[in-house]
Amino acid sequence: MTLLAALSALSLTAWAYLALAHGRFWHCDQRLDGRAPAPAAWPRVVAVVPARDEAAVLPEALRSLLDQDYPGEFAIVLVDDESRDGTADVAERLRREHPMGARLRVTHTAARPNGWVGKMWALQCGVDAAAKADLAPAWWLFTDADVAHGQGNLRRLVAKGEADRLDLVSLMVRLHMSRAWHALLVPAFVYFFQKLYPFPRINDPRARTAGAAGGCVLLRPAALARAGGVEALRAEVIDDCALGRNIKRTGGRLWVGLSATEHSIRPYTGISDVWNMVARSAFTQLHHSLGIVAGTALGLALLYLLPPLALVTLPLHGDLAAAGFGAGAWLLQAATFAPTLALYERRPVWGLALPIAGALYMGMTIDSARRHLRNQGAMWKGRAGAGHA
Repeated sequence: MTLLAALSALSLTAWAYLALAHGRFWHCDQRLDGRAPAPAAWPRVVAVVPARDEAAVLPEALRSLLDQDYPGEFAIVLVDDESRDGTADVAERLRREHPMGARLRVTHTAARPNGWVGKMWALQCGVDAAAKADLAPAWWLFTDADVAHGQGNLRRLVAKGEADRLDLVSLMVRLHMSRAWHALLVPAFVYFFQKLYPFPRINDPRARTAGAAGGCVLLRPAALARAGGVEALRAEVIDDCALGRNIKRTGGRLWVGLSATEHSIRPYTGISDVWNMVARSAFTQLHHSLGIVAGTALGLALLYLLPPLALVTLPLHGDLAAAGFGAGAWLLQAATFAPTLALYERRPVWGLALPIAGALYMGMTIDSARRHLRNQGAMWKGRAGAGHA
């Protein structure tokens, strides 16, 4: 067997493992179906929404929260995080004009202490503001200022949490997707996230895998307190996965799923937007280790680039075994990508372009390391270490 054939066989073996034994990560079957029974009494929920320069998207996102058909007590704390675009004014105007505006309180962050990333400090200020207003919730809802919620989302989240006695219920919302590059890169981002954090394993209390999706997190205050509170996340850039890890490590039960109705309204206007989103946190995900970055790049090349190259260069090398193994690995990766593509209403044929996404994400990972080594990592809206996602 030639070296090329051996590497292609290794890639095919790796894809067979991923498809058959890696926590059903690609099935996309963890969904909030709304079939959980209603609780005997609907508990109080307080939403905390950190917002930095979100005036353009805030009206739609905040209105979707005010419009929730939740039967219990529901309050919303909007935390203006040093915005320069009138975010707080937009929220105040909506509070005055919306029929359910009494649900909304608008506050501002205090001076950020050293060692806190921006989003976590804004969440802490929101939690503190709720306490000062005597809003003692049975559940927190931590949600981003660019997420639009379906009218019944909070009802479904709480019913799921109460019925299954969960401590954290989280949804990965649909990301905004335009045409061209986003039609590939956005579904690929969701696919790669599920591969890193297989949702069925997160949702299995016997498995060690833990995580969450920061755009929409319903959380019991007692579980948050056992996990060290928001303060335990003060320096976390990838705060959602750290939160899930802390909750599960302290005995909490998690459920994370995909949503087809809740969606991000933050527009991505070019490939650079997706590139910056990934490069901001990839090096942190890899524990700031250049060795792990190198290993990750080699792994991505083996999984995503080698199979199609082994097939399409057959006329050059003439190795039928290498081409056959490469074709099998390429088809397997395309097949596992198909359910995520369906979630984003894309045809399965897009799965054959996954190697291109793999190559681009490899470049984003390497660029993330470069940025951090030049002290340019974790930048968000002109502020280092802001931590918003």
